[in-house]
Amino acid sequence: MQLQRQVHIGLAVSLGEEGLIVPVVRDAQQKSLWRLAAEVGDLARRARARQLTPDEVRGGTFTITNHGVSGWLFATPIISQPQSAILGVGAIQKRVVVMGDAITIRPMVYLSLTFDHCLLDGASADAFLATIVATLEKGAF
Repeated sequence: MQLQRQVHIGLAVSLGEEGLIVPVVRDAQQKSLWRLAAEVGDLARRARARQLTPDEVRGGTFTITNHGVSGWLFATPIISQPQSAILGVGAIQKRVVVMGDAITIRPMVYLSLTFDHCLLDGASADAFLATIVATLEKGAF
């Protein structure tokens, strides 16, 4: 397994009927959530305006796609090689869930992770998803 020191996150951006494009946030591991949000917003805006440079759409190590924006709960995204994985985020919907011994209503989301087994094993991928879930449940972002 090869550990990437730099995390370059690709973000799928819809271009309507023309498909989608995946601009890349470089060195995401070094940036705050606020900085990431600002860069994502800028890249998405410029992607829709067809103003990205070729360097801004290559070199990703991991992609995030939000099929939930179209109302889909779940999808199985495909890896764009040579990336390591792609995380699919479904629509967030309120659901009745059991928390401890109580029944409550909570916003819920399905996450799907497709990964390259040549780069990651299932245990590492599961641990990554568990970290995302724990972070979301704590609201620690």
